Amino acid sequence: MVLPVSVVLVGCTGAQEELQQWIEQQRREVKPNVPPLSAPKKFIPQAYLAGNAVEPFSAQKLTVAIKQEARQSNSLLAAEINRRKEPLEAYPVDSMSMVGSVTKQGRPYALLRVDNLLYQVKTGDYLGQNYGKITKITETDISFREIVQDAAGEWIERTSSLQLQEKAR
Repeated sequence: MVLPVSVVLVGCTGAQEELQQWIEQQRREVKPNVPPLSAPKKFIPQAYLAGNAVEPFSAQKLTVAIKQEARQSNSLLAAEINRRKEPLEAYPVDSMSMVGSVTKQGRPYALLRVDNLLYQVKTGDYLGQNYGKITKITETDISFREIVQDAAGEWIERTSSLQLQEKAR
């Protein structure tokens, strides 16, 4: 068993020496050709001048734009800006769910759940953050119109609805 292992080791030693000689020869013959690096460009710092400007996404800028839009006589927002806000206008519509409906004195009311609180709403009440006004209440849904900006920046009316949510068991 020792004899075959020693024969293999002796054979590997010769091949290893030959490989080392070839590597040394290649190192002597091949000369790398690396072009010199160009000098770096001089950095000229620029002063930041927009520090005192109005932030592009500030609530103040948005409020000013909405008020300017509301001053126009043909604007849908004119009446909405000047009225008193209702409690459900502080919440986005997607955080609300219709959980029921009742009829009092022949008038339909819907029950909305927002943040684990129950609100009773009727036609003409406002909800959501886009000036949503309830236009119709049935046993299974609430229809309302919202005033939103289209892609061109014009204010348009959009109709939406909230469906009755059945409790999952």
